[in-house]
Amino acid sequence: MTKRKYTQQARAMAADETRRRILDAMRDRLRAAPSEALSVERVAQEAGVARSTVYLVFGTRAGLFEALGQDLLERGGFQRIIDAVALPDPRDAMRESLRAAASVYAAERDVSRTIYSMWSLEPEAVRRAFEVVERGRAEGQQWMARRLGEQGYLHPDVTVAEATDILWVITSFETFDQLYTGRGLSAEDTAARLVTMAERALLAQG
Repeated sequence: MTKRKYTQQARAMAADETRRRILDAMRDRLRAAPSEALSVERVAQEAGVARSTVYLVFGTRAGLFEALGQDLLERGGFQRIIDAVALPDPRDAMRESLRAAASVYAAERDVSRTIYSMWSLEPEAVRRAFEVVERGRAEGQQWMARRLGEQGYLHPDVTVAEATDILWVITSFETFDQLYTGRGLSAEDTAARLVTMAERALLAQG
């Protein structure tokens, strides 16, 4: 390995480590003080970097939230949802994607709850985090509903458009949290309730 290549790799590793420290500090702040406005300066201090470094890495405050949203998906196991949606039988895809989504939501429930609560206080700051977390969900549920309809699995009284709306509600973080936190259910029991709701609302019997 040349000295130049080694230096480039070392710099890349250092940059990744800095990025990781900042995101971890941000998550810790959101957990520790969910009712407070997020201070970039406090995040930088706890990450052991200058405030200017946060903006150098993420560009803007909104960019920081966008990166956090992506990080939540990756660390929560979003790939499981992608794999589940791809199952050949759309009924299995629906069930397994709901179970996977409940697991992802539960993995980062406290941070996600704080971000959703901040929506009304700092809509522009957290908008990009929402876009990352919610990106593709509407299209995914529409695709799921269409697959169920095309293969004859939807209840005769339920249109593809209605199925899309129902899945949109059932797969939301708010619906998950009403059961997980509001009713005190485990992630597994929450997933089971969501699957039952979807089956009874959408699927033809027999």
